[in-house]
Amino acid sequence: MILKDAFTAIVNLYNNNVDAEVLWAEINTTYSHKKRYYHNLQHLENMYVELLACKNLIADWDTVVLSLVYHDIVYKATAKDNEEKSADIAVKRLTEINYPKEKTQLCKQQILATKSHELSNDNDTNLFTDADLAILGSDWESYVLYSKQVRKEYAIYPGFLYNPGRKKVLEHFLAMDSIFKTAVFKDKFESAALLNIEKEIALLF
Repeated sequence: MILKDAFTAIVNLYNNNVDAEVLWAEINTTYSHKKRYYHNLQHLENMYVELLACKNLIADWDTVVLSLVYHDIVYKATAKDNEEKSADIAVKRLTEINYPKEKTQLCKQQILATKSHELSNDNDTNLFTDADLAILGSDWESYVLYSKQVRKEYAIYPGFLYNPGRKKVLEHFLAMDSIFKTAVFKDKFESAALLNIEKEIALLF
């Protein structure tokens, strides 16, 4: 796993006490939960590939990788504080490996930024949140699979509750000046994302 290698290398660079394999085991177990149909290790790997392609634009690569790894470590469909709890775990783990405090706080802010995906003053954060949304601009077949996977994660909710909630989320993206905040992701995904979202909304009712 490419991401695992990147993660363990970063942990070993800063850490003298905690076994990187132990930290990765926690990540692997959490993201491999049977109810994680979309927010799983494959999602992380896909994000990593997207970010790796624009690594030259990222000022603090280590922090972005750590934000990526921890941003969905807590994910419950019925909860509204997944990002906050994920950020808390990230801060705890990064403190354990003696990661610099200012970088740890940046990681926390990047994870919290995935809650609304609004424009940030920090370019790394914008690239990170754009990568999180890259699936929206994928080909239609991949997008349909993604939407079905998300639906499975929310299986606890019947259609008459899920569909309006999903529509609200999708309309939030359409209401933005731009779904993607950086030129590299906007050029690559914006047009397709708008079409995909509009098509999914039409299928919800």
